[in-house]
Amino acid sequence: MSQPVNNSSEGAIMSRGSTVIALLAVAIFASSATGQTTSAPQAAGRTVVATAKLAGVADAPIYFRAVRVTIPSAGKSSISADDGIIYQVSGSTTVSFGEEVKTINAGDGLFIASRRSASLQAGASETSIYLHFLLVRATDLDRPAARAPALVTELYRTLAPIPELKPGPHDLNLTRVTFPVHSPSNMPHHRTGAALYNVLAGAGAITVEGKTEVKASGSFIYEPSTLVHQWGNPGDEPFTFLVFNINPEGTAAVVPVPPMKAQ
Repeated sequence: MSQPVNNSSEGAIMSRGSTVIALLAVAIFASSATGQTTSAPQAAGRTVVATAKLAGVADAPIYFRAVRVTIPSAGKSSISADDGIIYQVSGSTTVSFGEEVKTINAGDGLFIASRRSASLQAGASETSIYLHFLLVRATDLDRPAARAPALVTELYRTLAPIPELKPGPHDLNLTRVTFPVHSPSNMPHHRTGAALYNVLAGAGAITVEGKTEVKASGSFIYEPSTLVHQWGNPGDEPFTFLVFNINPEGTAAVVPVPPMKAQ
């Protein structure tokens, strides 16, 4: 005799099977979705290399100037220039202000005040190469940035004085900034003082008035307070640059600009 079929048990089994299949489908979908999720863009890395306070800069027209200085190994030189910051590219330099002695290595920086005499000596085993970023008055634009046997190569100078510098104390600093790969352009902004950029590695994109231009290693970019712009890194390599910046003391160096005003 045939046994009666238990429809309720069979229905329960089928129900449980459907539930398991549905759960598996959800898990597979979630796993797939997770695999497709892109991480948020990384923030730019910033390292303040050197900083200083200036009592005032508006008593005479001021220009930006940048030079590269090369001193042969164990060679000695000297300097007495306008306010500026040196950035050691390779090797090392020992800087002596009388009894005050400081040695800077690759990636280090040092502020040297206006007309403060200093002795320079390269390390014993390697040529010293450094960049010197300067705030220069018109009368000192051609003043030597270092004495022989140092070799001085001028890299950049502004054609006109920095506009709209205000009376009173200012902050002066040199910052090393790195944009990770594929960084979108930041928000439109302008400087409260002015800045001079030097690209160390990679290539970044600057956007001004809707036009984008790529700046490669070695490039200098001048940013007066009137320049509204954006920076990004569309490339496959990190984009690293130096920012030699001056701004009024107690004021943010950078001011965001609403998109409508940036156009």
